[in-house]
Amino acid sequence: MGNLIGVVGKPNVGKSTFFSAATLVSVPIANYPFTTIKPNRGMGYVRTPCVCAEFDVKDEPVNSACLDRIRLIPVEMIDCAGLVPGAWQGKGLGNQFLDDIRRADVLIQIVDAAGATDTEGKQCEPGTCDPLDDVKFLEKELDMWLFQIVKKDWGKISKAVEGTKADVSVLLEDRLTGLSIKRTHLLKALESAALGGKSPIAWSDDDLIRLMTEVRKQSKPMLIAANKVDLPHAEENIERIRESGYQVIPCCAEAELVLRRAAEKGLTDYKPGDVNFNILKPGELKPEQISALNTVKEKILIKWGSTGVQESINFAYFKLLGMIAVYPVEDAEKLADHKGRVLPDAYLVPYGTTAKEFAYIIHTDLGEGFIFGIEARSKMRVGEDYVLKDRDVISIASGKKRG
Repeated sequence: MGNLIGVVGKPNVGKSTFFSAATLVSVPIANYPFTTIKPNRGMGYVRTPCVCAEFDVKDEPVNSACLDRIRLIPVEMIDCAGLVPGAWQGKGLGNQFLDDIRRADVLIQIVDAAGATDTEGKQCEPGTCDPLDDVKFLEKELDMWLFQIVKKDWGKISKAVEGTKADVSVLLEDRLTGLSIKRTHLLKALESAALGGKSPIAWSDDDLIRLMTEVRKQSKPMLIAANKVDLPHAEENIERIRESGYQVIPCCAEAELVLRRAAEKGLTDYKPGDVNFNILKPGELKPEQISALNTVKEKILIKWGSTGVQESINFAYFKLLGMIAVYPVEDAEKLADHKGRVLPDAYLVPYGTTAKEFAYIIHTDLGEGFIFGIEARSKMRVGEDYVLKDRDVISIASGKKRG
């Protein structure tokens, strides 16, 4: 159901802290879209300004939450097993890691921006290790894992392409089934790898590895969450990772966890992704707790603009996956569903989704019986090819009732 974020990284870089901070259940949602969450799975939230402010209505969210006119839409996350070099050959928890990651659609790699953990995840002095090495080794592990899967049957695949003129992208999709890799990813990867002029039977191992690198980039785009920004050397390392061409968000997962826990107890008014907060019950806090919260405010929020945790989730969904938020309603005038609840649901769908495709996402019957849509801002009728925009509110008229 929906897209899955994989939280990845070597041991001791703050991966579990990031995951805990992101998935701490502190917002009430009436109807959880995920019925069963395994131990290493949880729900984070994508944060977007709620359209209730623009329409000046009091909403009644069902599948998401609205706090102070901010809509928090649940998304599923998986905390992947810690990765060590050689995982693709089964070293460490390699097999567990790869089993976790096969389902992920987008990756957030947690790195120790201060360079204070070695290759195996053991702690060392800040500045001793290079976080850029961690980024590159993770990419290599994934590339070699994909290469290994394809290489097993490559003789058969390449002969089929040569002999029967079968489409290599179709055969690769079949071989990579179950890895959240779609044919569109493979077609783009084949184009990027520039192997078009060469017959697959003549591809070398290096050609195949280059193709798998492109497949990984297309099917599992990655963001670097540069954690531990409060430690020495973090700032200069973040700049170096950025200069190497990676998407990087400075992060302090520990600060986010402190803020989320304080908010859960009603001690602060912090919401995930806020750039500031107020202490609501100073009388219930010890002086050292107040001091710790103020340190987070000064050293993290004021300096960096956020803890980076919520920003990472938003970036993964809105930028890397190209998603938009859309609000379906039955009554475009009252912005309500059949029970009269105002703006009950918010869906995350890929940019480019049409009104009819969206109808199918809500319910098969709505799609099959699609007649027209009504875009709530303009009150205009739209056809099946209308391309949805971010924060659209849309009503679907259908000849079939939802079953």
